[in-house]
Amino acid sequence: MKPIKLLPLLALSIVVASCATDGLDAKKAELEALKSQLSEINTQIKALEEEITKEDPEFAAANKKSLLITTAAAKKGEFTHYVEVTGSVLSKKNVSISSETVGRILDVPAIEGMRVSKGQVLATIDAESIQRNIEELENNLSLARTVFEKQERLWKQKIGTEIQYLEAKNRKEGLEKSLASLKTQLSKAVVKAPFNGTVETVRVRLGELVQPGTPMFQFVGESDLFIEADISESYVGVLSKGDSVEVSFPSINKTMKTKVSAIGSIINPNNRTFKVEVFLPNIPEVKPNMISVLKIQDYKNKESVIVPTHLILADNRGDYLFTVENGIAKKKYIKRGYTFADETEVVEGLTGTETIVDKGFREVGDNFSVNVAKL
Repeated sequence: MKPIKLLPLLALSIVVASCATDGLDAKKAELEALKSQLSEINTQIKALEEEITKEDPEFAAANKKSLLITTAAAKKGEFTHYVEVTGSVLSKKNVSISSETVGRILDVPAIEGMRVSKGQVLATIDAESIQRNIEELENNLSLARTVFEKQERLWKQKIGTEIQYLEAKNRKEGLEKSLASLKTQLSKAVVKAPFNGTVETVRVRLGELVQPGTPMFQFVGESDLFIEADISESYVGVLSKGDSVEVSFPSINKTMKTKVSAIGSIINPNNRTFKVEVFLPNIPEVKPNMISVLKIQDYKNKESVIVPTHLILADNRGDYLFTVENGIAKKKYIKRGYTFADETEVVEGLTGTETIVDKGFREVGDNFSVNVAKL
């Protein structure tokens, strides 16, 4: 590279100055001479910087112009982590109502989605044969009672044998039990709601023949509700009964706090999850099968260092972010803890008193000169 020739240039400037007059033309000539000098000096400075940079990369970082940035403060305080999953409202009173007698369906007043009260009729089964048997038994029972009463009077008068008395008594009591059994069967011909709830599914049609055990309705009660959710098996041993839960219902814009009431002990091999049951108090607006969002607290530290998650970068060595010290950006390697929402817990590398590069964090480098914008 050619050496910088400053002396001839300075000499020229002295000559121009000594020959100049106070006139405007002389000042212009002097200005042009100085500009010429400055241009040549800048060119030579740039060339020197490029050559030095090739041999010393740190030189470029140290001499780079200050970057305009904004900052955010690392904070120290309580950090809470939640497991966030979607759950469904279920009822412990979710039952399948089946026929308890044989017969043809005469009436089905219940429809799917219908809310009913305890004892309300859901369906009626033809029980004509049972009714006829009842009438026949009532006639036989009337005769048996008459025979028993007469035999009992004779027996008290020591007339007749004990066997005759016992046979009359046994026949009367047998007919009474048979009549009671038929009346019970007759009552089962009218299918009623076992408790307040909703008819989820109607599985029979008018005129259909049913047998004992034939499924007729899927019925869900409105009390004893709970929330069930599937949790990843990676949280086995982390969650436990009694953990705090924040539940939100998007459809009714309602949020509440409750607790985990049960933890499943079996892993589903299909999706590698286990069941978690959450207690749900009686809330009139909440209905079975309603979707809910669960935030289950699984970690809490009152002395955490917390930083915005988006400011954390990574390289082959690990996670890092940039702090500002006396107008210089410093690369700080950290060890992450838990992350939730837009905040991350830092367990190593920061004390919580640092000033962190915010806007401009992707443009700065280690030991870069920075200028903090005043907002």
